[in-house]
Amino acid sequence: MSSLTASMLRSPSLEDQALVVTPTDLSLLTDLYQLTMTACYVGEQLDQRTASFELFARRLPPGFGYLIAMGLAQALEYLENLHFSQKQLEQLQATRIFAHAPDEFWSLLANGRFTGEVWAVPEGTAVFANEPLLRVEAPLWQAQLVETYLLNAVNYQTLIATRAARMRDAAGLEATLLEFGTRRAFGPQASVWAARAALAAGMNATSNVLAALQLGRKPAGTMAHSLVMALAATEGGETQAFTAFHRYFPGAPLLIDTYDVVAAAKSLAERVECGELQLAGVRLDSGDLLSLSKQVRQLLPGVSIFASGDLDEYRIAELRAAGACIDGYGLGTQLVTGSPVNGVYKLVEIDGIPVMKEAIGKVTYPGRKQVFRRYESGVAVSDRLGLVPATDEETHQPSGDEQPLLQCVMRHGQRVSPPESLDAIAQRTMQSVASLPLETRNFHTPVSLPVQLSSELEALIEQTQRRIHQ
Repeated sequence: MSSLTASMLRSPSLEDQALVVTPTDLSLLTDLYQLTMTACYVGEQLDQRTASFELFARRLPPGFGYLIAMGLAQALEYLENLHFSQKQLEQLQATRIFAHAPDEFWSLLANGRFTGEVWAVPEGTAVFANEPLLRVEAPLWQAQLVETYLLNAVNYQTLIATRAARMRDAAGLEATLLEFGTRRAFGPQASVWAARAALAAGMNATSNVLAALQLGRKPAGTMAHSLVMALAATEGGETQAFTAFHRYFPGAPLLIDTYDVVAAAKSLAERVECGELQLAGVRLDSGDLLSLSKQVRQLLPGVSIFASGDLDEYRIAELRAAGACIDGYGLGTQLVTGSPVNGVYKLVEIDGIPVMKEAIGKVTYPGRKQVFRRYESGVAVSDRLGLVPATDEETHQPSGDEQPLLQCVMRHGQRVSPPESLDAIAQRTMQSVASLPLETRNFHTPVSLPVQLSSELEALIEQTQRRIHQ
C-alpha cells in the first residue's frame, strides 16, 4: 500500500471528525485547483504578474429584479488575514499532489500575504446581472487563490440580503421582521452569515443567539409548541403554561396556536382586561393567518400580532393586501434558502492585457470596469458598464446625473476604512431599494434596470475578440 493510500485510509482525529472551521483554517478553505494553478503560475514565472478579477452574477435568480450586494466585510477580513501556517504546508505536502511543484511554490505560500487592491460596491447596494460586485487587482497568484472564499462569502450573503430586502419591501417599513432561519440555513457558519445579512438588509432582530451577541444585538424570539404542550400536560393546561412562562419572562410574546387560537386569545383577553396579565405580543404559526389575525385583533386590540410558518415575500404581500392584522413576521426557511446567486469570479486583465471568455452562455467582458448609475428625480433609470480611468476611455467619468458604484475598499492588502455598522448598511439597503422603479421591485414579473455598455467597452470587446481569433 502506498503512503498516499495509507494516509487517505487513516482514521480521522476527533478534530477532523468535528469539521469545525476556525479563522486559522481559512487559507485551506479553497478548491484544489486554486493551489494547482498557483503552482503552475510559479513554475511559468507568471505568479507576480498583475491581474484583475471581477466577481459578478451572470443572471439573477428566478423572479428577482435585482440583487443586494452583501458579504464584503467578511471578504476583506479574509484577505487581510490570509496566510499559510507551517502545519498547513506540511499537510499539503503530505498529499503528494504537489510532488512536481517548484520549490518556489512552497516559499511563496510560506511567506505570502495578500498585498493587492479591492474595488467594490458598498454592502446594501442594488446591483444587476453582469455588474461587478467587486474587483480584485493583485499579483496573479494572490488574485487567483482567493476566488473560492470570496464567492462563498459574497454569494450566500447576497442571496440572504436580497431575500430580506424583498421581504421588507413586501411588509412595509412599520412591520417588525425577525430572522428565524438558523435551523434551515446551510450549516452553522451559514446561519451566522444569514443572520448578519438579514440584519444588514433591514430586519429588526435575529433569534440566533451567537450571531446576535457577536454583532452587538439583542436576540429575539418567543417560544415553541413543545413548551406549551409540556407545561400544559404537567401543570393543568395552556393557561398554566402561559402563566409559567411569564413567571420568568414577564410580558413576553406567547405562541397561541398550539390548540385553539381563538380560545387562547379569548382567555388572554380576559386576563389582560382584568389587569392580571401584561402581554407584549402573540404569535401565529399556522392556520388561516388572514382570518385568525383579524379575530385575534378584535380580542386583543392593543397586542402586537406576529406571524410565522414558511412565509416569503409573496405571502407577506398577499396578507398585507388582504388587510391582515399582522404587525410583524418571523422569517426562516424562505429567507435562508432558495435559488442561489450564481456569482462567478473571472479574470478580466493580465499585465494590462484585456482578456475575455467566449464560451457559449458564459461570455465575459474584458477590461477593468466601473458601474455608473443614472438617476432621474431620485429614481434609478439605467446603469452603464464602462472602463475604469486607467484605460483610454474618454467618457469614464460620470455625467451630472450618474454615480459610480465601485469604490476602493482595500489598498496594499489593508482596508482603507473601518467596517461599516449594520445600521449604516441597512439604511443604504432601504434607500437603494426605494430608488428602484416599481417594475424592478415587482415580485412576479420584475424588470431589471437596463445595463448599457459604453462605446469604449464595446470597442474593447471587438478588439479582444479579434486578438483571440488571430
